[in-house]
Amino acid sequence: MTASVSTDTPSTNIFKQQCWALITAIQFLTRVPVSSRLADPQSLRDCPRYFPLVGGMIGVITVGLVWSTSLVWPVWLAVIVALALELRLTGAMHEDAVADCCDAFGGGWTRERVLEIMKDSRLGTYGVLGLVSAVAIRTGATIQLLNKIGPSDLLHWAVVMIASGVIGRWVILVVMWLVQPIEQRASLSRDVGQQMQFKDVLIGSVWAVPTFFAWAYLQPWQSLAGVVGLMILVVWFREIVLRKLGGITGDCLGSVGYLGQLVVLLASIMRWPV
Repeated sequence: MTASVSTDTPSTNIFKQQCWALITAIQFLTRVPVSSRLADPQSLRDCPRYFPLVGGMIGVITVGLVWSTSLVWPVWLAVIVALALELRLTGAMHEDAVADCCDAFGGGWTRERVLEIMKDSRLGTYGVLGLVSAVAIRTGATIQLLNKIGPSDLLHWAVVMIASGVIGRWVILVVMWLVQPIEQRASLSRDVGQQMQFKDVLIGSVWAVPTFFAWAYLQPWQSLAGVVGLMILVVWFREIVLRKLGGITGDCLGSVGYLGQLVVLLASIMRWPV
């Protein structure tokens, strides 16, 4: 009996590896049962490159949900229903991260206490208020976006809503590149995107740039305000994470991704003083 010989070329192997990295990103950011295979270390390392792409997929689904439900319900109710269904799609991972970070950073005075609170599954006052505020801001901004642009202009508001999902996940890559995971702490964030390099951010930007330019074309001044807001967010978040923890955790990444979405939505509905 002769041993079988693999005919895969290096380019084929790279393509397969990146496909698995995309599948891993979908597994990580959603509850879609795309594969029962456990992610290998290389797929975990590469999967953040596809976070913006998966964010766009989630955004497309949310847009479809808002549009379809707005045909039978008022806009405000359609948005609430669509965002509730999105929570099921994503497993509320970003919302959970926001609550944990608000609790930890609000109630922890030392690094050890911050990490202890972050691991605690129970919610405190800071977590509840932070989560309610974040969800309320996103819901209100989405409703205002639809009222401002109008459901009839499907392309316009769809681009903005998808851009919030894409750019919010892209911000995660930037923060992962700027801040290393906490040393000597068992965390999935240590395996996902381990040793993140600038080229990984560039690859992730391939998915974010087209959406951003579409947003900039439709809302030039609002998108510029969004860029400034995102820069402030990244600098502020990096400073507080380094000061409080000295490194990044999975909850921190999930939280900054959600905040990135809020920045895009809030910028898109800004009113300019006259």
